[in-house]
Amino acid sequence: MFRAPLTKVLQGRFGSPTHGITSKAIRTSAVVSQTPAKAPEKIEVFVDDVPVKVLPGTTVLQACAVAGVEIPRFCYHERLSVAGNCRMCLVEVEKSPKPVAACAMPVMKGWRIKTNSDMTRKAREGVMEFLLMNHPLDCPICDQGGECDLQDQAMAFGSDRSRFTDINHTGKRAVENKNFGPLVKGIMTRCIHCTRCVRFACEVAGVEDLGTTGRGNDMQIGTYVEKLFLSELSGNVIDLCPVGALTSKPYSFVARPWEIRKVSSIDVLDAVGSNIVVSTRTNEVLRIVPRENEDINEEWLADKSRFACDGLKRQRLVAPMVRMPNGELQAVEWEGALISVAKAIKNAKGAVAAIAGQLADVESLVALKDLLNRNGGETLCTEQNFNVKGSGADLRSNYVCNTTIADLEQADAVLLIGTNPRYEAPLVNTRLRKSYINNEMEIASIGPKIDLSYNHQNLGEDAGLINQVCSGGHAFSKVLENAKKPAIVLGADVLERSDAAGIHSTVASYCKKLNKPVGTLYYISNPAVCLLSGHFIKIIY
Repeated sequence: MFRAPLTKVLQGRFGSPTHGITSKAIRTSAVVSQTPAKAPEKIEVFVDDVPVKVLPGTTVLQACAVAGVEIPRFCYHERLSVAGNCRMCLVEVEKSPKPVAACAMPVMKGWRIKTNSDMTRKAREGVMEFLLMNHPLDCPICDQGGECDLQDQAMAFGSDRSRFTDINHTGKRAVENKNFGPLVKGIMTRCIHCTRCVRFACEVAGVEDLGTTGRGNDMQIGTYVEKLFLSELSGNVIDLCPVGALTSKPYSFVARPWEIRKVSSIDVLDAVGSNIVVSTRTNEVLRIVPRENEDINEEWLADKSRFACDGLKRQRLVAPMVRMPNGELQAVEWEGALISVAKAIKNAKGAVAAIAGQLADVESLVALKDLLNRNGGETLCTEQNFNVKGSGADLRSNYVCNTTIADLEQADAVLLIGTNPRYEAPLVNTRLRKSYINNEMEIASIGPKIDLSYNHQNLGEDAGLINQVCSGGHAFSKVLENAKKPAIVLGADVLERSDAAGIHSTVASYCKKLNKPVGTLYYISNPAVCLLSGHFIKIIY
C-alpha cells in the first residue's frame, strides 16, 4: 500500500482533489480546536417520572440529587473517588435487565430511573441483609450508635426480618482489631469494606498506609504491617466511617449523641480558621468535629484542632492566683484578683506592659490595648514577631494572606518560602495537594527539606535564593512568570529573621511584578488581628 508522508498530506502536495479537501478540513479543525469550547448541552432524564436536565457525564446518583431524591450509599463520598463496592445505591433503570450502581453509572439521554420500584427495594433489602449478616450486634456499646449510617439505612431501606439462623454465631466473620495509634480506635469486625478510609488516606492525606488485604469475606482493612496511621489528618477517617469500625479513642465511651449540646464555632489553634462544632455536656467540652465550609476547610479538620480539647480540663489553672508577700501563689476569688491587678497598675504609674497569648480574640486584644493606653502604657507584645520596619506593619496587604484558601486550588505554580504548610496549616496543604493532583501544579520551596505528601522541588536553604528567584535569575522564576495563576507563600518564621524587612520587601516587589500579592502563612491564629488592633508585634521568651 502506498503511504504518503503526513507532512506532505497536510501541505496538500498531492494533486488529488481529495487530498486538498482533507488538508483544508484538517486546517479548519485545528483552528476550531483553538477557539473556546462551547458548553455541553444538557441532557434530559426522568427520575421517578420527574424530568431533570443534567450535564453529560453526570452519574445517576447526582441526577437523583438534582431531582431531590436521596439515594442510600455507604462507599460513595463527594470528595473521594468512586469505588462502587457497597452496592447500596442500586436503582432500576427502564429497559435494563438488572439494577445499576447509581454512584458509578453515568446517565444517558432519555433514561427513566426508578428509585422506589419493587426491583430497587428488593435489591436494597438484599444488600442490607448481606451487610447485617456479618455485622456484630454491638449497637448498645458502639460509640457510633445514634449517628450511624448503617442503623439509619437499615431502618429506612432494610427488611423487617432476618433469615440469619446461626444462633451460635459460628459462621459470623470476626476480624482482629487493629492498632491505628492513640487517636483512632479500630474495631474491624464492624467494618463493611466501604474503603472510604483507604481512599481518604491515599487521595487527601497523601499517606498510603491504609489498604486492603484478602478477598471477599476474608478482606481486611489495615496498615499491611503493624504500624501506626501517622497523619496530621488521621481523625477525619472517624467522620468518614459510616459504621463504628473507626471511632475516636479519646472519646470512647464518653457520651451519646442525644446527651450532648452542639455549638458552632471557629477553630483558633492555627491560622486557617476551620469551622467546627463543639459538643458539650454540663459545660464540659467532650469533642470537636468539623463543620462544612467550602471556602475554608471543606469538611476536614486537623488532628491538633480535633483532639486538643483534652487540654481544657487537664493541667490547667482553675482559679486566679495572687503572689503573696512570702513569694507563694495562693488561689483567690476573681474579685480579689482584679483588685490586686488594679492596685498594681495604679502604682506602676505608666510603667506597665502586656503580653497577648496566641489564642486571644480581637475583642480581648482591643480591650487590653485600651486598658494600657489609659494607664500610660504602650508596650503591647505578642508571641510571634513581624516586620515592623518601614511600612511593614502599616499596610494591611503586607501581613495578611491576600488570597482565599479556596483560590489556592486554582494555582498552577507555587513558591513556599520558609514554611511547612503540612504541619503549620494542614488544611492549606490539602488544597495545594489537590491542585498538584488535578491541575499539575508546579511547587518549589526555599528552606529545609520537608515532606509535603506530594512531590515538590526544594531549591535549597540559602536565603540568597530568594533574591535569585525574585530577580529572574533562577529556573523557577520562568515557571512563576509563565504561570497563569502563580502564588508565593511566605512563612512566619522568615519574619523573625534579622533580615526579615529586606526579604519581605524583595518578595513583595516580585509579587507586584507578577501582579499577585504575597501571602503570609502564620502557624498561630492572631498575628494579623494583633496588627489590625494596633498591637506592636514583638516576640517574648
